[in-house]
Amino acid sequence: MRRILLRRSPGSLLLMIIFAVLMAGTSGTAHAEYPVTYNFFSGIPNELLNPGGSLPGSNDWNCKPTAAHPDPVVLVHGTGGGAQTNWGVYVPLLANEGYCVYSLTYGALNVPWPLSAIGGMRPIEESAAQLTGFVDRVRAATGAAQVDIIAHSQGNIVADYFIKRLGGRGEVNKFVAIASPWLGTYGNQMGTVRAFAARLGISGDTVDSALGAGICLACSEMLGGGRFMTDLNADGVYDPSVTYTNIETAYDEAVVPYTVGLVPGPGVTNILVQDGCASDYSEHAGIAGSPRAAAFALNALDPRHPHSVPCEFIPPLTG
Repeated sequence: MRRILLRRSPGSLLLMIIFAVLMAGTSGTAHAEYPVTYNFFSGIPNELLNPGGSLPGSNDWNCKPTAAHPDPVVLVHGTGGGAQTNWGVYVPLLANEGYCVYSLTYGALNVPWPLSAIGGMRPIEESAAQLTGFVDRVRAATGAAQVDIIAHSQGNIVADYFIKRLGGRGEVNKFVAIASPWLGTYGNQMGTVRAFAARLGISGDTVDSALGAGICLACSEMLGGGRFMTDLNADGVYDPSVTYTNIETAYDEAVVPYTVGLVPGPGVTNILVQDGCASDYSEHAGIAGSPRAAAFALNALDPRHPHSVPCEFIPPLTG
């Protein structure tokens, strides 16, 4: 299938943003052709032009999955992201491949736009409940028994909570996890911080809450060794009914150490994007805009029809 691609060059960022703005009003089905701009921020112009809306190619409630791609794909954004702002690459890419694509904004604060476009602020338990309702709606609209999930950052924990704690087991087939804090960010290092705080008479819960700054309630839940992550992983990181593919970068500054996002498990595929490609400098945000990571994601969804995985200079932040 022919794809329209805008490749990055050092001076092309402004041009790409302008082009994305011009294309924001384009509508169509999952089988249309949409421009794919490999830049993590490429969805922002659509949010500016259509506040609280959907990217072209996504959330078509009349879309019917094909035999080639029977599972709709649900995109679950990361901390501070949203239905449009996090997925400027993946919505058009997946729609061009013939998938029915759906994306929501979860965990937003009850404030006016544009702050309402910043998702992932509420407790993960609440966000997972929102995701549960959204997946139910996707399955009802499409008639699909299962969905596939692509998640970024916090979205992985929200989706796993839905699967493991809110009855989502059996409703998810493949799970592509981009930069996931599976064991909690900062891992065991947080134990040292909490121990030092305890010597000062400060509880571990107080330390964790402080790191969330009182605004991002989910942020404190995702810390390594904390109450939430310990409880969630008590029965293992992964649900055995789901096929997981982890995609992570060695330069992840939010999931620390990056190996937190590459937990081994039965039937789990772990991909470090720098393996075989030293010119990939994507970090926590950029990995969700990278053509290399996106190719790995497509291959995880449909391993029988693999795409070539490019190795080129991948900058941080944009991908």
